[in-house]
Amino acid sequence: MYASTVRGLLVRGMLAGLIAGLFAFAVAYVVGEPPVRGSIAVEEAAAAQDAAGAASGHAGHGGDAASGGAAEEEEELVSRPVQSTVGLATGVLVYGVALGGIASLAFSFVLGRVGGFSPRATAALTGAGAFALVYLVPFLKYPATPPAVGNPDTIGQRTTLFFLMILLSVLLGVGAIILGRRLAPRLGNWNATLAAAGGFIAATALAFVFLPDNSDAVQPGFPAALLWEFRVASLAVQLVLWAVFAVVFGVLAQRLLDARTDGAEATARQQAPALG
Repeated sequence: MYASTVRGLLVRGMLAGLIAGLFAFAVAYVVGEPPVRGSIAVEEAAAAQDAAGAASGHAGHGGDAASGGAAEEEEELVSRPVQSTVGLATGVLVYGVALGGIASLAFSFVLGRVGGFSPRATAALTGAGAFALVYLVPFLKYPATPPAVGNPDTIGQRTTLFFLMILLSVLLGVGAIILGRRLAPRLGNWNATLAAAGGFIAATALAFVFLPDNSDAVQPGFPAALLWEFRVASLAVQLVLWAVFAVVFGVLAQRLLDARTDGAEATARQQAPALG
């Protein structure tokens, strides 16, 4: 029975993630695409300026600019309109389904173990916790940046640091939950929650101090307003994704678990006369 319930929650979590992904895609397209287009325009303008400077440098070498100064543009494998529509939708939907499935498994683990919350309330707490641990905390250390605005030579290092921060955040969050449960019998639920939260904040602050910064994540001279717009849009996409997931999954999980409870009670009532 437990395995079938977890499987049902997993399916509903992926469905909720798909629905949340649709809302997140709408926000990403309406709010996120303008700063992306602006950052690409800044990159293209800088590249054109560099090319003009290189061409003028070749002009004094017997016409070398005419023969080889103009570098051939790399042909795009996927056009920009496709990237901003089909590509964006595919990426966000796959992301939503995957994280929805993982969050549903986390929900199955914490249900009934962290306070006497209903399935809907537990789903809301799961969504809020996932948003904070998977995105918000790493975002505070390594904020999102538009494409092609940082040093391309360090993109691998920056990606590794970001995922390391996600891993640390999740582990510290799980540790805070375990600490809170162990302290609850002695301190009470409220004081134990405050102590666990304080420990999480202190450990996260230490991680922020000791992990290196992304000093070359944004090139000098990149418009600050455009960078701010992109980061706000990135935050809005994640907030909408997890908020919609929490609401939809909460409804689906509540219905499933209520149906399983009603079925178990009906079976018990049917078996009671026979046992008597």
